[in-house]
Amino acid sequence: MEDRAINTVISTNVASVAAEKTPSMLEIEGKFRLSGQVQISGAKNSALAILAGVVLCSQTCRLRNVPNLVDVNRMGQILESLGIQFQRQGDTLELDATDITQGQAPYEVVSQLRASFFIIGPLLARLGTAQVPLPGGCAIGARPVDLHVRGLQAMGAHVQIEHGVVNAYAPQGKLKGAKIYLDYPSVGATETLMMAATLADGETCIENAAQEPEVIDLANFCRSMGARIKGAGTKTIWIEGVSQLHSTDYEVIPDRIEAGTFLVAAAITQSELLLNRVIASHLTPVIAKLEETGATVIKEGERQLRLLPAERILPTDIETLPYPGFPTDMQAQFMALLTVADGNSMVTETVFENRLRHVAELQRMGANIRVKGNIAIVKGVPLLSGAPVLATDLRASAALVLAGLAAEGTTTVQDLQHLDRGYEQLEVKLRNLGARLTRIESVS
Repeated sequence: MEDRAINTVISTNVASVAAEKTPSMLEIEGKFRLSGQVQISGAKNSALAILAGVVLCSQTCRLRNVPNLVDVNRMGQILESLGIQFQRQGDTLELDATDITQGQAPYEVVSQLRASFFIIGPLLARLGTAQVPLPGGCAIGARPVDLHVRGLQAMGAHVQIEHGVVNAYAPQGKLKGAKIYLDYPSVGATETLMMAATLADGETCIENAAQEPEVIDLANFCRSMGARIKGAGTKTIWIEGVSQLHSTDYEVIPDRIEAGTFLVAAAITQSELLLNRVIASHLTPVIAKLEETGATVIKEGERQLRLLPAERILPTDIETLPYPGFPTDMQAQFMALLTVADGNSMVTETVFENRLRHVAELQRMGANIRVKGNIAIVKGVPLLSGAPVLATDLRASAALVLAGLAAEGTTTVQDLQHLDRGYEQLEVKLRNLGARLTRIESVS
């Protein structure tokens, strides 16, 4: 009875996520140095894929180090709609996917969360059928699902897209192993197809697969349930299907993008900062570029990084690429740093065609940036000035917060629902480091 009551409360909380009022703005008083240490939360992008992967298991799962974020709660809504029970205690989720009552995901949630489309692979693998609306999410560019669909078709699925819903089923209720080549190393397609292949008949080979740490984390999670996966983290992943998966207790990796954001926060405020619970190897390109700007990044302990700031921030060029290249999810934050560098930098965005929308907002703060196509030329200025700015997407919102920390005067960042999708208590963590910032709640 007690468990049922707990689940009811959590279900109510999760179901209300979309209806909750979001704080309207973040007010930042700039030019205060940071100090101390900060603990990095679990990786949002890993947690979302792993939550989808829970569908594969017909038993219970425990997930640890799961960040408490809007996107994670939306994925929880989707799992509940399928009949999966779960409860949260701190950063630990207890999930029971023994009984899945349907294979149809709700449009009202899927339309708000890009990663929700991952669910189609596990549903097809577990039930042999799935109905998943085309996904939504940040407006940073086209992110088609054609690679996912073609891969599932190669595994024998019949797929039709009607009225914005992807309807798929596997003849005889079972997918079949296949050789799949991805035209682009899409993280979402790699993860969707890898999950689908875990319960398929025979062996699946995914070539030109994404190599991101989150792909490795999902593979390790599936392996902890008995899946047979080799090569995750390389361009070729092999999956030998098994008949069923079993219970697991698994810890999500730290969030490399949150870690990178805090490293840039230290660099842009010329502060010394210690990061706890990080995996340095996941941040290699970010660390390399920070060191090109003059900062020093030192590995301390097993999962600690310390940034020592530069007296003068130097310019550098960045180009976003699939992992192990410089992550597109760090482009906006790094651009904020380059706006106050001593010289000219060039930022080239190759992953998403609409991911330079933060430029206009940085310009409002006095940044000198010229954009031509997918390239931004950043001429460093001595000082940014506080101004009212609008967050246009998740990482842009983080970039504006960073710019506000370094700016003279007060910056107000509006449209915080983007920030809350990907950063767990960012302003609380920053305040604990000495930043001056306050959430102003919506009065309506």
